[in-house]
Amino acid sequence: MSAQSAELAEILAGLKQPQKMISPKYFYDERGSQLFDAITHLPEYYPTETELGIMLDNIDEIADLVGPNASLIEYGSGSSRKTRALLEHLHELAVYVPVDISEDHLIATARKVRSEFPDLEVLPVVADFTQPFALPDPTITPLRNVVYFPGSTIGNFTHEAAQDLLGVMYQEAGADGAMLIGVDLQKDPGIIERAYNDSAGITAEFNLNMLTHLNREFGFDFDVGAFSHSAVYDPDEGRMVIELISGRDQVVTAGGEKIEVADGEAILTEYSHKYTLEGFADMAQQAGFAVRKVWTDADRLFSVQYCVRA
Repeated sequence: MSAQSAELAEILAGLKQPQKMISPKYFYDERGSQLFDAITHLPEYYPTETELGIMLDNIDEIADLVGPNASLIEYGSGSSRKTRALLEHLHELAVYVPVDISEDHLIATARKVRSEFPDLEVLPVVADFTQPFALPDPTITPLRNVVYFPGSTIGNFTHEAAQDLLGVMYQEAGADGAMLIGVDLQKDPGIIERAYNDSAGITAEFNLNMLTHLNREFGFDFDVGAFSHSAVYDPDEGRMVIELISGRDQVVTAGGEKIEVADGEAILTEYSHKYTLEGFADMAQQAGFAVRKVWTDADRLFSVQYCVRA
């Protein structure tokens, strides 16, 4: 089975569930990546600027913990502002390995990094980072691998899937490896909901673009104009629930199969879990990591955490 056939089967399986769902990894075609970059600059969307502020305030300590001659493996290469701050301060970095499912966006990001850091070896990997993947062979053998996962993307996974992903990161980090990760924290639900319902409608466009992506790449025939964006905080689960709501009855086809979508029915596209520091530490420990250092902003909206293989 080809990679695209496997992905189509995965999408159809999600749409056949009682609660229809599509994996958030399908947000990220080239347009989706551009829209997400735009989201990170919105005034309502606190995670990116807050995380960047934490990184800049503590960058020397972070660089000292990473140490010299490391391999920086970035999961989900997106906006490079936080990555650039790291690359500017890390000590004699051996190689930068950005990993992303969106090849066009990944290659563009890698090209930009190479132009800004001409002495740094940049080896992009096109892969679904939720599954183990082969690391490239750099010219300089690194002393350790550091998996970098910024942007609170870990919150997009269910707790079970996040646990599995941390297990993949543990494998990719290897012996003496580490993980530097952004983790969004539990806080006033109003602050959280505004971040996913921006006044400019960029997040809604980002959500709807997923259907456009599926139509183009996998042969679906979603009536994109018949769907609307929904983002609501679930306090019991400590997570945002992001969905696409159908505005009419419709039958969606792809791969010779038909999927009925009722008027008012929701397709789940993303969770965004918010963690307590204790809750994330427990999850990291189950994957084999020990939290070595946590940095937060003054309002404790967000955290950056450095974890080592226990």
